[in-house]
Amino acid sequence: MSRPLKVAVQMDPLGGIDINGDSTFALMLEAQARGYDLFVYQVQGLSLREGQTRVGGARAERLTARARPARVQRVAGDHAILGEEQILDLSDMDVILMRQDPPFDMAYITATHMLEHVHGTGPGRALVVNDPESVRNAPEKLLVTHYPDLMPPTLVTWDVQAIRDFRAEWRDIIVKPLFGNGGAGVFRLREDDENLNSLLEMHFARSREPLMIQRYEPAVRRGDKRIILADGEPIGAINRVPAEGEARSNMHVGGRAVKVELTARDREICAAIGPMLRERGLIFVGIDVIGDWLTEINVTSPTGLQEIDRFDGISSAGLIWDCILRRLAGQV
Repeated sequence: MSRPLKVAVQMDPLGGIDINGDSTFALMLEAQARGYDLFVYQVQGLSLREGQTRVGGARAERLTARARPARVQRVAGDHAILGEEQILDLSDMDVILMRQDPPFDMAYITATHMLEHVHGTGPGRALVVNDPESVRNAPEKLLVTHYPDLMPPTLVTWDVQAIRDFRAEWRDIIVKPLFGNGGAGVFRLREDDENLNSLLEMHFARSREPLMIQRYEPAVRRGDKRIILADGEPIGAINRVPAEGEARSNMHVGGRAVKVELTARDREICAAIGPMLRERGLIFVGIDVIGDWLTEINVTSPTGLQEIDRFDGISSAGLIWDCILRRLAGQV
């Protein structure tokens, strides 16, 4: 392709990101370094126009976004230079990065349906990363349940008695909202913890969604490993060590990132799920591994690129863009 790639980034407000930790920022810096044209928009700016253009006119289909041209720089407090807002026809883009943060709710799901109208390669199409249909069909805490040999004992249910029985069996459990993110709403409950019933009552009074219950893995004290895969191949990892007195290792809640190497078990896990990720067009994925067990497959807006680059001296964003270019060239 002789002209620069046109890249639209569907994300949360660019002005509020952490330039030293945000993976979307790393992807944008790399795209800019390659000479690509960048545009940013928020999901609330999407519009899908269907039907006839006028009475008796031709049928029209158009997905647009209220977007702004963008340039980025690693300057604290002045990292984004935005142009004037414009109505962007997303079918004119080469690549759309779907990078808004969860929650994975009906708004998120609706955006995936809308992006399907332009997803693809070739004239009038834009490669959406990750594939919106696959993102919709791969909730992060449910996709992992298709690999029972790789995961710890797990229960997904609305059934309060089933949750009580699971705790009676394993004695020490983790309770997670099925569609949460960043460690929000995650609890560790030992067998003598009297808060289980109150917690379940509170959750089900506020939500119609089931809970995920997993056996607590003591290995989490040594860290929860985030492994980044680019088109199904591992490119690096960080270990997220929980803060003292904290059961969660997410960096949003004080987890500390440290350098780590991939083990034979890590590579076994990646080899098992890699073909599925490639087949589904899940190009940028972050998996979570505690000890020997796969706990989540993150496909919506995974993070960790900048930490890996600092520890390993690589350009993980560059490796992801290389995979995107191969997809655009039809080499995958």
